Amino acid sequence: MGISVWQILIIGVILVLLFGRGKISDLMGDVAKGIKSFKKGMAEDDDDTSTTARTIDHEPASTVNTKDAQNSRNA
Repeated sequence: MGISVWQILIIGVILVLLFGRGKISDLMGDVAKGIKSFKKGMAEDDDDTSTTARTIDHEPASTVNTKDAQNSRNA
């Protein structure tokens, strides 16, 4: 036995009466902004990871050793 359409409708009406239509729409707008922000952050993280991987793959080994030697001299 599941939740029927009438039960969902009654719960929806009670929520609107308790919180008002404006608060519920504001809350849903905030949830949507949060989801968009999360997706954008995940996309940027994927871009950063792929850029870092490409940079590391294309950097010659001699450059890495030279940078390490310079850092040890400066320290």
